[in-house]
Amino acid sequence: MENYQTLINQQKQFFLTGKTKELHFRLEALQKLREGIRTNEERLVKALNTDLNKSEFEAYSTEIGVILEEIRFALKHVRNWAKPEKVKTPTTHFGSVSFIYPEPYGVALIIAPWNYPFQLAIAPLIGAIAAGNCALLKPSELTPQTSAVLSDLISELFPREFISVVQGGVETSQALLSENIDYIFFTGSVPVGKIVMESAAKNLTPVTLELGGKSPCIVHDDANIKIAAKRIAWGKFMNAGQTCVAPDYLYVHQNIKTEFLKLLKQAIQELYGEHPLTNPNYTRIVSSKHFKRLQSFLKDGETFIGGNTNEDQLRIEPTVLTNIHWDDHVMQDEIFGPILPILEYHQLSEAIEGIHHHPKPLALYLFTESSNTQQTVLKDISFGGGCINDTIYHIASPHLPFGGVGTSGIGSYHGKGSFDTFSHKKSILKQTTKFDIPLRYPNVKDGLKKLKYFLK
Repeated sequence: MENYQTLINQQKQFFLTGKTKELHFRLEALQKLREGIRTNEERLVKALNTDLNKSEFEAYSTEIGVILEEIRFALKHVRNWAKPEKVKTPTTHFGSVSFIYPEPYGVALIIAPWNYPFQLAIAPLIGAIAAGNCALLKPSELTPQTSAVLSDLISELFPREFISVVQGGVETSQALLSENIDYIFFTGSVPVGKIVMESAAKNLTPVTLELGGKSPCIVHDDANIKIAAKRIAWGKFMNAGQTCVAPDYLYVHQNIKTEFLKLLKQAIQELYGEHPLTNPNYTRIVSSKHFKRLQSFLKDGETFIGGNTNEDQLRIEPTVLTNIHWDDHVMQDEIFGPILPILEYHQLSEAIEGIHHHPKPLALYLFTESSNTQQTVLKDISFGGGCINDTIYHIASPHLPFGGVGTSGIGSYHGKGSFDTFSHKKSILKQTTKFDIPLRYPNVKDGLKKLKYFLK
């Protein structure tokens, strides 16, 4: 394994100069990043198309445009985020004032995945820059063209002692994790997340883990099922289902199941055509390994729509499976592909119980017009975040921190959440010297009696 200690030491030395903490430096870096992305937009679109066959529309809407908006939001608010926050001081601390100072950790390691190879590398980087850190970016080796453009972009914009891209495979990630980093931000699978956390524990390095899991979507019997069908089809089959917050499976009320499935089929055909495998804008599966894993799920249940594949082009049709049960192969782990299993329920409690018997999901989606049903689900189920009467849209709001809970992740980001993630909150109490309160000292007469009275 290559040793990255020299590069990390260079970044630590640069951080100690204090430049990254200067507000004008952070703002300038974010502006440079924004302009660099705009200048390289065409290259990024081409790379994303080469790696994943993403259309220009999908590349811009899910990778480039959302990042430009995230930078705009950070530029607008970072001045206020970076200010020391004055907080209340209790009467027991009479004469003092209290502040919370946000300060950067130092050198942050950001390990990005392949499914949104640009967005999920740059989104955390925005927070790292805004908070005043140096950063090492490790993009995915499974999307080499995007990683190459990302590397060129960053090296053109910033000195390597400030921000650097390190390319490579698993061995590179292992080598970086073995170094003494100040913060680790990882997006990926649960098994690899455990390895990252184990590595971080050796140096007691703080981590954010953006993982995944089987995110449920409940369609209740009072839902607007036409809108539900279209929004679920959009959220599930975007990027060929290779989205960590995509609906992994549906719980559909038995009263509306038949009509809903008919509308879901129509929605899929509207979005991707009668023959999705020949649709030039339909995203492909990232690798042969992932294709074969997904293909094995097609044996489960009954195929309601889809099921066709093209191994040469690594494409799988948007597929809906019915007659599915929890012990089926497709229900054991996160699918991460364009396959949507359908479970049915009669009472809402059945769906809630089924979700409870499995790890806490990264996202949950509920379609219902009933406020009581909404409150029941929000109160009774623990999950990272989600939507009522929509899918995925919550992650595009800079006002909503995004992250998991339990095995679906640790920590959150987006908007101010990104700044907070890459900032240590340093608490400071500033005491007066104009007078002193003797009560705290052990030699005061009747000190214990007075202290108990004061602190009662």
